[in-house]
Amino acid sequence: GGVTTGPITVPFIMAMGAGLTALRSHKDSEADSFGVVALCSIGPILAVMILGLCYNAPDLSYTPFSIPDLETTADVGAYFASGFPTYIKEVALGLLPIVAFFTVFQIVSLHLRQRQLIKIIVGMLYTYVGLVLFLTGVNVGFMPAGHFLGAQIAKLPYHWVLIPIGMVVGYFIVAAEPAVHVLNQQVEDLTGGAVSQKAMGLALSLGMAAALGLAMVRVLTGISILWFLVPGYVLALSLSFQVPKVFTAIAFDSGGVASGPMTATFLLPFAMGACEALGGNVLTDAFGIVAMVAMTPLVAIQVLGLVYQKKSALEAERALLTAVEADEIIIYDDADQETVRLEDA
Repeated sequence: GGVTTGPITVPFIMAMGAGLTALRSHKDSEADSFGVVALCSIGPILAVMILGLCYNAPDLSYTPFSIPDLETTADVGAYFASGFPTYIKEVALGLLPIVAFFTVFQIVSLHLRQRQLIKIIVGMLYTYVGLVLFLTGVNVGFMPAGHFLGAQIAKLPYHWVLIPIGMVVGYFIVAAEPAVHVLNQQVEDLTGGAVSQKAMGLALSLGMAAALGLAMVRVLTGISILWFLVPGYVLALSLSFQVPKVFTAIAFDSGGVASGPMTATFLLPFAMGACEALGGNVLTDAFGIVAMVAMTPLVAIQVLGLVYQKKSALEAERALLTAVEADEIIIYDDADQETVRLEDA
């Protein structure tokens, strides 16, 4: 569910949601522009669960990860070059429907000027080239690196160090997720700067660090993932009744956004390598790390919402005290207890 909402899905879906809600003048339209990414994560979760019903679990086995043996820079270059055709095709297939829909709308209704059209075409080219390079790098280069590091750290006599190292890696790696920057920018724009990119980034980093710490605990102990997911989602759903609606929608979007290609290509192999070195069950103990990464931002962002709510209440109280000190009187309407006017005494 988390992996499917990556660098292609998130920018387009979030922009489409913001565009649709911009047509409404409803008071909740700001909150409605978020949450679409979270809904897109539900379908894959249900689909894979149904797929699991079709397979007999005891028949499943894990094939050990193989790290390529590369001795020279020429070998490394050839290894990366071998991955380019795959991602050139995949990114083209991912962007093709978007380009096709835009072309149809441009012909039928948009009729954008040449200058705007050139900007969009150049942007699409940048997107295509950037995604090909990024996905080739993370899939071809990061997967072996993550697996190797996880295995080497787990082989240390004090393998408990996996927990703090995992938390540090999780704290910083979230900044490398391209979709996270899209989300943070969109949140700051739609909230008028009330929720800054810096605050969002800090909350997501803390949530990611907590997720990696818990995931490493699972790798070391073999505790079932349900002991973490069930309380985590209960807490997240409980917080949703206490914070503003917009923060709940942002939080559930953040879970899908934070669990992108960096998580799947580095952190998951990191956990797999550590689990193999420790002799654990990779299928049950290592997998699920993406689910943990998708869960903790739900709590972190909603806690940020509680802080924002408290801060807003304090500012309102401070403004009221300032008005009283300035000898102003607030006159209330007896019928609905709402402020009618504010005038000097």
